[in-house]
Amino acid sequence: MENTKKTTRSSPVSTVLAAFIGDTSWEQIPGRIRHEVKRSVLNYFAVALAGCNDPTLDRAVRTYARFSAGSAATLVGRPERMDMLNAAALNAMSANVYDYDETHIPTIIHPISPLAPALFALSQSRPLSGKDFMLAFLLGVEAQCRIGVAISPFHYDRGWHITSTCGVFGSAMAVGKVLKLSHTQLRWALGSAACQAGGLVESLGTMSKSVSVGNAARNGMLAALLAQDGFDGPARPLEGVNGFLQVFGDAPDFDAVIRNLGEEWEIAKVAYKPYPCGVVLNPVLDACLALSARIEPRRLDAIESIELTGHPLLRQRTDRPNIKTGRESQVSAQHAVPVALLRGRAGLDAFSDAAVSDPKLRALGSLLRFQDDPAYSIDSAKVVLRFRDQTTEQEHVQMARGSLQRPLTDDELEAKLRDLCRYGRSGCDAGPLIEAVWTMEDAEDMGRLAALAAAPG
Repeated sequence: MENTKKTTRSSPVSTVLAAFIGDTSWEQIPGRIRHEVKRSVLNYFAVALAGCNDPTLDRAVRTYARFSAGSAATLVGRPERMDMLNAAALNAMSANVYDYDETHIPTIIHPISPLAPALFALSQSRPLSGKDFMLAFLLGVEAQCRIGVAISPFHYDRGWHITSTCGVFGSAMAVGKVLKLSHTQLRWALGSAACQAGGLVESLGTMSKSVSVGNAARNGMLAALLAQDGFDGPARPLEGVNGFLQVFGDAPDFDAVIRNLGEEWEIAKVAYKPYPCGVVLNPVLDACLALSARIEPRRLDAIESIELTGHPLLRQRTDRPNIKTGRESQVSAQHAVPVALLRGRAGLDAFSDAAVSDPKLRALGSLLRFQDDPAYSIDSAKVVLRFRDQTTEQEHVQMARGSLQRPLTDDELEAKLRDLCRYGRSGCDAGPLIEAVWTMEDAEDMGRLAALAAAPG
C-alpha cells in the first residue's frame, strides 16, 4: 500500500539546487563568509590531527591500504599515502572520531568532516586554487546543511546519523563544483549520492560510526566522478515521490533546500566545540568547570545528589550510565559531569578509557538526575549540587562557550589546533599549517596545504 505521508510537489528542488551550485561565483561570496570558511578549515585540521593516531584509524588504515589504488593523497597526521577515495574516507574518520568537530546548530550535522577530506584529496590529484577550493567548500556546506534542515528533526530522531546521510551530498556538490559539472551532471551526482546515504545513531560510541562518516566523504566524491563520466541519475533525486527527502524525512520542508539561496549562508550557523563531546554537553561542562573552580575539592566528596536541567535533547542524547569506553563517555552526562567537577578540566584526556575506569567518577556519576525543560535551548543548562549538610551550589549557563552567541575566537581556534596537534603525536608543525590556512585565498595549489598536515616522512 502506498505511504499516504508521501506527497509530490511541483517545485524542482534538485534542479534549483544544482543550478545554484553550478552558477555561484567567488565574487558573490561576502567577506565574512569567506573568513568563516577559513575558520572551518582550521578547525578541521585541529580535530583531524587529534584523531589521526587513534586505534580506530590504525585499524582502518591497515584495512583500507589493502585496497588502495595508488598513493596520490596524504593522510592527516600520518606518513601513509592512499588513492584519493580512500584518503578522503580515512581523513573524514580522523576528523570525526573524537566528536570534537564543528556543529551546524539547526541540524546537529558536522558538515566539515565529510567535506574537507574530499576536497583536499582531490587537490592532490589536480591543480586547485585557494579561491576555487573555498568556493566549493562553502557550496558543499550549503548543500548538505539545507538538505538536513528539510528533514529535521525527524531524521535524526528516527535514528539516522545525519552527518553521514547528509554529508555525502556536501562532498558530491563540492567535488562536482571543482570538476565544473553541468547542472544536469550535478543533479546526477545528487542521485548517486542519495543512493549511498547511510549511517545510524546506534553506532555512536563505537568504531562503526566512523565507517559511515568516511563513506560520506568517499561516496560523495565517487558520485561526482561518476557524473563527470556520464553516469546518469533520477531527475528528482531529492524531492521525488521516492526521493531522498521523502524516504528519509517525515513531511519534509522542501523549500528549506532552496529558500534564500545566496542570501543566507548555512556556514554562518556553524559553531566550533571547546570540548570533545556531544554538543549538548557544552553548557553542562561550562557549568561544572565553574563549580569546580569555586568549590573546595574536599567538599565535592560530600555531594548527595546532582540535578541536571536542560532541553529534553540533553537527556535523550546523554543519559548513558555504566559506560565502558572513552568513546562512549563523549556522549555521557554521567561521565562528563563528574570528570569536570573532580578534575577541573574537560579535554581529550578527560574522555579517555583511563578516565572512564576511575571508580570515583563512576560513583559520582551515579548521583546524577535529569530534569527536562523545553524552555531551555540546547546551548543552556543548569547544574545543582546538593550536599549531605543540606546546602546547595548551582550554576546556570545561559549560553555555552562555543555557541553561535559565544563563538570561539580566531585565536582560540589556533590554540585548539596547536593543542590537538600535540595530542595527536603526529610530529606535524602547526605553525606553517595555521599560516597557510589563513592565507589560502591566495594559494595557487591547495595540494601543498594538504601536505603540510601529513606526518613527516
